[in-house]
Amino acid sequence: MFKKILVANRGEIALRVIRTCKEMGIKTVAVYSTADKDSQPVKFADEAVCIGPPSSTDSYLKISNIIAAAEITNADAIHPGYGFLSENAKFSKICEEHGIKFIGASADMIDQMGDKASAKETMLAAKVPCVPGSVGILKDFADCKKTAKVVGYPIMLKATAGGGGKGMRLVWEEDKLEEAWKSARTESKAAFGNDGMYMEKFVEEPRHIEIQIASDQHGNHCHMSERDCSIQRRHQKLVEETPSPFMTSALRKKMGAAAIKAAKAAKYEGVGTVEFLVDKNRDFYFMEMNTRIQVEHTITEEVINFDLIREQIKIAAGHKISGKNYEPQMHAIQCRINAEDPYKDWRPSPGTIGYYNEPGGHGIRIDSHVYSGYTIPPYYDSMIGKLITVAQTREEAITKMERALEEFYVEGIKTSIPFHRQLMKDPEFRKGNFTTKFMETFVLKPMEDSDN
Repeated sequence: MFKKILVANRGEIALRVIRTCKEMGIKTVAVYSTADKDSQPVKFADEAVCIGPPSSTDSYLKISNIIAAAEITNADAIHPGYGFLSENAKFSKICEEHGIKFIGASADMIDQMGDKASAKETMLAAKVPCVPGSVGILKDFADCKKTAKVVGYPIMLKATAGGGGKGMRLVWEEDKLEEAWKSARTESKAAFGNDGMYMEKFVEEPRHIEIQIASDQHGNHCHMSERDCSIQRRHQKLVEETPSPFMTSALRKKMGAAAIKAAKAAKYEGVGTVEFLVDKNRDFYFMEMNTRIQVEHTITEEVINFDLIREQIKIAAGHKISGKNYEPQMHAIQCRINAEDPYKDWRPSPGTIGYYNEPGGHGIRIDSHVYSGYTIPPYYDSMIGKLITVAQTREEAITKMERALEEFYVEGIKTSIPFHRQLMKDPEFRKGNFTTKFMETFVLKPMEDSDN
């Protein structure tokens, strides 16, 4: 087992990793930008090293500074969390070259699964269901136009290096195709330095359902059931739950088997997620594979009573997994608490937190790094915490979430709490009747005096 792990991240995920390391008897190193000098990860890690100014380019994405921090503290492993360098093949390779274990996928795995077109080719070869579309990257607009006729409209253009909804365009008819092609490529080039595009048939009334997997260095694989991530805005998840209210036992078995096929095809090692689109007929299609821990790993942990960060560390250290597949024994819901104003088009709301009160009680979990007096910097992702409820049934988990949200106060900034409070009362959400298009028609009502 590792003696010391450097956590190459910030915020709640850095604190989450530090906590598990402490429970495992592993020393920790926090790295931080000057904007995060007063953060909880810095306070609770065994050691802390400043790696640069506030800009993530000059700190959390600065590979040379992170490797230097690992070397001067004698860390024998690096945990990248999610985001930043967690799916950066170059970083994984450099860690390997410096004799530091990267707690995540190898450079080859990241390259194979990170490129959407390459990942789809791998899945097709493994007979994992995929959305009909182009085979590999589209050569030019002529190829794009020809492929669209074969696939049939509506189609979705996607950036091969994409993420976060950038470089994606939905096209319903041929006369809109060229404009979409040009704008998607321009956006992709600006965001990722790569304007490669591929095409997929647009799946109508889709659910976004992902399968949590774990794979060790000895060829063992298992899945840990599903998470429904369909409540999202501009391809950014807002609420996740498990089990999915749309799931059946037969569908879970099929999707779990497909996820394991995907892991085997990629010769995967570590904890990861295979993401699928599921249509109204419960036909499912591979979307992508995330070669890292997910923001929403928390709800899986709650329904199977399992520490996924601990498992991730153990796999990286060479331990074998049991190979047992898991099914949810409870129901869990996660609301992402963002420092954003949902009444002003979700505008970021950095600033200093005044009064801060977290909810408590049975079946409540908070993963957060903020506190009264903490200043949220404007340089990073706006998520300040995750509120998770777990109960015997979905109805009980929703009711518990309503109560918890009433107790959750974050003063001094705007947050997404009012949105979540309204969502938990929404009749269609409570019935489990939603798709990834839910937020396109959701109207946020004026805030009542009692709302946070």
